[in-house]
Amino acid sequence: MATIVSYTARPRRLTQALLLAFAVSVGVTAYALVGLGRFEELPADLMQVGIGAAVVAVLLQIAVMWRAPYADPTILPIVVLLNMLGVAVIASIDSANILYGPRATAMADRQMIWSVLGAALCVGVLVALRDHRWLRRYTWIFALTGALLLLMPLVPGLGSERNGSRIWISIAGNSFQPAELAKIAFAVFFAGYLVARRDTLALAGPKVLGIHLPRWSDFGPILVAWGFAMAVLVFQTDLGTSLMFFGLFVVMLYVATDRLSWLVIGAVMFLPPAVFAAIQMGHVRRRIDCWLDPLSRENFDACGQVNAGLFGLANGGITGAGLGDGRPNIVPHAESDFIYTSLAEELGLVGAFAVLLLYLLLVQRAMRAAVGISDGFGTLLAGGLGFVIALQVFVVVGGITRVIPLTGLTLPFLAAGGSSLVCNWIIAGILVRLSDAARRPAARQVSGSTGVSPAEVMA
Repeated sequence: MATIVSYTARPRRLTQALLLAFAVSVGVTAYALVGLGRFEELPADLMQVGIGAAVVAVLLQIAVMWRAPYADPTILPIVVLLNMLGVAVIASIDSANILYGPRATAMADRQMIWSVLGAALCVGVLVALRDHRWLRRYTWIFALTGALLLLMPLVPGLGSERNGSRIWISIAGNSFQPAELAKIAFAVFFAGYLVARRDTLALAGPKVLGIHLPRWSDFGPILVAWGFAMAVLVFQTDLGTSLMFFGLFVVMLYVATDRLSWLVIGAVMFLPPAVFAAIQMGHVRRRIDCWLDPLSRENFDACGQVNAGLFGLANGGITGAGLGDGRPNIVPHAESDFIYTSLAEELGLVGAFAVLLLYLLLVQRAMRAAVGISDGFGTLLAGGLGFVIALQVFVVVGGITRVIPLTGLTLPFLAAGGSSLVCNWIIAGILVRLSDAARRPAARQVSGSTGVSPAEVMA
């Protein structure tokens, strides 16, 4: 005999408040340990950092209690903890540059400013976005916006090239990576487009090697997405961004249709361009050489960054050298592309795995929200944003540990860089809104004043 258990959703705001307090405490303690480890004294700005972090946490708590009371209580604490750990590691790199050279830097101060701005935008998303289904009305506007953002680095005089890839724009002396904002726009577009056409795309076509392929007439969307990804690969010479956008579309297509054949088709379509990039593009070919054998006599000098990162990982051991006691300044771009190496050197294997578990939990909560939302658009959007975070973590950590070749993606919330940090905070705000929709009781969700039609509620 089946037993029916009734479940009443609870806001759990006290749980979130306690977790936010824990995240702030750990982050401020890590920042203090950097000063003690490097200079044997507390940082001069420790009180300002602690008060600022506490104020940000309180504002986030108030915003969630006001606008998303049923949101998942773990998403924002994880984001705050990752962000503050990133600030502490970047502060350690700054202090190492002060002591050992080659020059003094103030990257941690800039990261704090970007963190405050990102958290403010997260609060803005929660306040302004009363219902995530409102985004579906502007599906094609988001498509156009994402395309323009992604192509902006190709504009003469606006785009700039770094490390062989043209993915940056410069405005008034400040640089910005528009692809970070474009991934949000494309996630919204893909969710709106696929939820309207998933029934057609799910229809079976010819059977090849035991796999039911889609109908030939349904290949149009994936061909367009593939062509756009190839344009990014050829003209911007950025394999990582190309992989992220095409992978996002294919995974969301699989979620929409539940057909494994789309994943197979996507992998087959992306493989030839990846091989072309490895053969024809010098910086991609060099990254593959560094992936295969970075310590060889022929590659040692050219693969200095990868080798320094490997030695940094080895220096961390199991428990790490300690915050403020490592030498992360030896690794080029230790604050951005290789921040995971810097973290693993000072926190060791234990700390590196703990950070990966935080990312795993964040992605799991995004997928849990995707499963719990009653409308298809929200399911696809939550799943797509969760996949973007998971893909970036896998690509960055995999490249540093030589599981795969290096790419130009950044580690969410940890790596230095305003464009990446701010856009990932926006994603966190959207995920909080989606988790609120997933956990909110149905009666409250439908009867509330959302400005969304009943047809969209049932979609």
